[in-house]
Amino acid sequence: MATLTIRDALNQALREELIRDENVFIMGEEVAEYDGAYKVTRGLWKEFGDKRVVDAPITELGFAGLGVGAAMAGLRPVIEFMTWNFSILAADQIINHAAKMLYMSGGEFNIPIVFRGPNGSAFQVSSQHSQALEALYANFPGLKVVMPSNAADAKGLLKSAIRDDNPVIFMEQERMYGMKGEVPEDDDFTIPLGVADVKREGTDCTIVARSMTVPMALDAAEKIREQFDVSVEVVDPRTIKPLDIDTIANSVRKTNRLVIVEESHAFASVGAEISHQIMETAFDHLDAPVKRISTAETPMPYAKNLEAAALPSVDKIIAAVKEVCYL
Repeated sequence: MATLTIRDALNQALREELIRDENVFIMGEEVAEYDGAYKVTRGLWKEFGDKRVVDAPITELGFAGLGVGAAMAGLRPVIEFMTWNFSILAADQIINHAAKMLYMSGGEFNIPIVFRGPNGSAFQVSSQHSQALEALYANFPGLKVVMPSNAADAKGLLKSAIRDDNPVIFMEQERMYGMKGEVPEDDDFTIPLGVADVKREGTDCTIVARSMTVPMALDAAEKIREQFDVSVEVVDPRTIKPLDIDTIANSVRKTNRLVIVEESHAFASVGAEISHQIMETAFDHLDAPVKRISTAETPMPYAKNLEAAALPSVDKIIAAVKEVCYL
């Protein structure tokens, strides 16, 4: 095992897939000479050159569309958005073309394309740069949506996404790029899409968390064990679509309680979908109503203290677990 940051794990995945398949290329703003806005593509332009690592102008709709066309022609583009907030400008290409082309062409065109970049809040970048958009893209058939929470998952899931013959929405988290973790030293290390992971075993309550809320949930679970002797299980879906509801439901059947933590807003969220599916598949096993923790229903404030108040936190998770466990 090697200890890598999430940033370096993603860089390693990209490099290995560029070597493995000559049809893979990267395109986005500042991905080449500048080494990427968040240095995820550091060193790749120098190693692979202009045709494999391509700087694009500030026109998300344009280079996303170019990527879709390249995928139709048999290449495997990795399109980087400097932030998923900017993907809104390219939504027509992602939603109306990448997601639908296989269906509308009667199976003639696979679209093996990955759209990737940081999703959700950063540090005081205010309302237009702090949106968690996974529920938006998960709403459309034809798109797979992936959200890693540690370095190993980041590498294994990105390699699987690049090899997938369908369009994949790969959402990282800017706050997490510097987090370190152990990563297998294997050029062929992959993690299948659509498989959840139990990050911590427990018996008294299930927390379903994703992306940056996973380390929060793990921290909260340890504090709850120390303070109240309550055993909390933490489940990370890793892939939002397809969603591995079976792993989540099996956990709820064991613990009889569920807390869902997410960075997105509560209304029409992934957490709402998980809650609904658990009500359908494991309702009789619930000893308390499902509790959800989301970002406040407001545009993200710029002020540091207000931003912290709007986002999920360890204290909010502890309070939710106490509520469902009647502590």
